[in-house]
Amino acid sequence: MAPTQELVTAALATVIDPEIRRPITDLDMVKSIEIAPDGAVRVGVYLTVAGCPMKDTITRDVTNAVAKVDGVTGVQIELDVMSTEQRKTLQTKLRGDRGPEKEIPFNQPGSLTRVFAVASGKGGVGKSSVTVNLAAAMAAGGLKVGIVDADIYGHSVPRMLGADERPTKVEDMIMPPVAHDIKVISVGMFKPPGNTAVVWRGPMLDRALHQFLADVYWGDLDVLLLDLPPGTGDIAISVAQRLPTAELLVVTTPQMAAAEVAERAGSIAAQTHQQLAGVIENMAWLPCPHCDERIAVFGEGGGQTVADALTQTLGARVPLLGQVPIDLRLREGGDEGKPLVLTDPDSPAATELRKIAGTLSKRSSSLKGMQLGLNPRR
Repeated sequence: MAPTQELVTAALATVIDPEIRRPITDLDMVKSIEIAPDGAVRVGVYLTVAGCPMKDTITRDVTNAVAKVDGVTGVQIELDVMSTEQRKTLQTKLRGDRGPEKEIPFNQPGSLTRVFAVASGKGGVGKSSVTVNLAAAMAAGGLKVGIVDADIYGHSVPRMLGADERPTKVEDMIMPPVAHDIKVISVGMFKPPGNTAVVWRGPMLDRALHQFLADVYWGDLDVLLLDLPPGTGDIAISVAQRLPTAELLVVTTPQMAAAEVAERAGSIAAQTHQQLAGVIENMAWLPCPHCDERIAVFGEGGGQTVADALTQTLGARVPLLGQVPIDLRLREGGDEGKPLVLTDPDSPAATELRKIAGTLSKRSSSLKGMQLGLNPRR
């Protein structure tokens, strides 16, 4: 007995677009369904753009879904490309009709996305490794997570996540690649082949950040992490202006020289009126491979020193969220695009990172910024 149109459509509703993360039936990507008397099914599928990098994934997922329907004897997929009008309709469906002014969705009333800007006073303290592993831990815990690689000059997040696909553009909307269930965008995805440098002045940096936030289709995120460049330069100031509700996370090492610089990076919150979520001490110690004794390679106490100093400067408690030990596998995972919290979640470093991610994932019971839906009455 041949399958019915309803059964095939229901199967297609289980196919999730790998970029937009919604069923292809909701996105009007199913062009046609033809069912032969012998049970052979031909499905026409619209791609958003010609040369879509996800076409092989979509073809495979549609084939597997339809093949599971009772009575199907074979599946053939025919790919087509959306017209300009169809792409505009899709853009309106995803983002609404906002008009010519592109707004940052995380600033809109009612946005439930929690935004963390991960900062450091200087380079080399493992800020990007911490960002990537926190994001991976949150995503593994069931949250919808995105990362903006805002370190324009020193972008490294795509490599650390293994995100080697170029973003797809639908009209003037950018679909971010997805790796380990994390949506990610970086200037490195737009550069020509080769390890060329980005040579931009302040206004171009600010424009790039705005495009990453407003032009990219992020969907309904629970958490957005921004990997900031070291210091308190143009991007840090732009983040404060573009995302005034973003909470700062300061990463340091135990070394006092690094802690002093990290304190300056965190103290920007006093001028920008941002909230400081806490301090993370990375490379806190090295577990001895022979006796498990903790070796203080970079000294001790830097993280707590930064937290205490910022508490005094800001007049509000700034917690030391955790101390992440040195682990060779953390570096190896970054080079291979495999976050340690996923490959070895029970290792000491991964355990501490997952603990920090769990702490940051808990929402405050405060009503600050929450839309209560109340109207004044006389």
